[in-house]
Amino acid sequence: MPRRRVPHRIAVVGAGMAAARFARQVLALVPEGRVRVTLYGAEPYAPYNRALLAGLLGGRYPSGALALPTGGAVVRTGTEVVAVDPDARTLRTAGGESAAYDTLVLATGAAPVLPDLPGLYTASGALKGGVHPLRTLGDRARITADARAGGAAVVVGGGVLGVGTAQALAGTGVVVHLVHSGPYLMDRYLDAGAAGTVRRTLASLGVTVHHDQGAAEVLGDDGRISGFRLSDGTRIDARTAVLACGVRPRTGLARAAGLAVSTGVVVDDTLATSAPHVYAIGDCAEHRNLLHGRAEAAWEQADALAAALAARLSGTRAEPRCPAPPVLLRLVAGPLDVAAFGDSTASCDDTEVVSLADATRGTYRKLVLRAGVPVGAILVGDLTAVGEVGDAVTRGEPPAGDALDLLVGESYP
Repeated sequence: MPRRRVPHRIAVVGAGMAAARFARQVLALVPEGRVRVTLYGAEPYAPYNRALLAGLLGGRYPSGALALPTGGAVVRTGTEVVAVDPDARTLRTAGGESAAYDTLVLATGAAPVLPDLPGLYTASGALKGGVHPLRTLGDRARITADARAGGAAVVVGGGVLGVGTAQALAGTGVVVHLVHSGPYLMDRYLDAGAAGTVRRTLASLGVTVHHDQGAAEVLGDDGRISGFRLSDGTRIDARTAVLACGVRPRTGLARAAGLAVSTGVVVDDTLATSAPHVYAIGDCAEHRNLLHGRAEAAWEQADALAAALAARLSGTRAEPRCPAPPVLLRLVAGPLDVAAFGDSTASCDDTEVVSLADATRGTYRKLVLRAGVPVGAILVGDLTAVGEVGDAVTRGEPPAGDALDLLVGESYP
């Protein structure tokens, strides 16, 4: 009688976007029965697309649209992994269960950064009523309930999540104030011209933007907020606040296990950590001192690792290569469409900038070239040329025609 092959056990700590993508890909590539993939998620929900939470908040998507396929993996929801032992190849859950693995993939994601503001917390150390991050489906449900109860809302943070959240809340009829300490919105990806177009679009939707103003104090009693006082003394009355101040990689589990950790879990070009048989992908992974923090990067890392592990299990050899997709930003939120690629804010002497702005239509287009080669771009309000522009930046070759034609989507193969 032929000897039965024991499935290779892959444990994935995390059940988010990177984890779901990895599970689906590796199970599709490996012959049935050769591998068993188990996802351990602390949230009570099956894997979902976290990038669409703001759209769900604004009613742009039904709740079912966020579900992500896992290719038949075992998904353990509500099961937090609290310890891993790379030497013994075991993990332990908060419920005291121990499980063995052959390969471990850390996809622990990132946690929201909460600002240190006077009055933000209750005496017991919890966030005051009405104050929420937006990172989970549970956060979204709580924000929706508070917003429906009436009163204005304040969004703290003018990055991608903050802008998308402000637009979403305004679309439901809520009076929204967006507070950003930087000189202009989404300043990591946009220049002043593009950010100005975004701000005008938000204003047309009813969002009041306070830039160059930080939140100095949270007002209210110990139970619930009543508003904010800004750094210039302005008072905003509000009963709901969304904190969109960025995220920080979840590295506690890796650090406790003795893995190399910088800002994120350090991985090499094969997505391997410092421990044998342990890999990291997604928001928790740091490659060459870089944290991608984007869905596209997480999915490409998941694809690369799945392909390499599948090849290895099939007896061939293929090493994943940590990708760095050129897309830095993609925000589609109702009338607010934004995309940025490559070195989008470059303003050095060796660069040439071609730009088009139409305040009436609320559009802004910019192409950054170095030695005639597109190295970055920004599109706001009209993404007709997004495919051609993205391809041009990715290829790193001079455009076949005029750079202006590329921006407007004409005469470009």
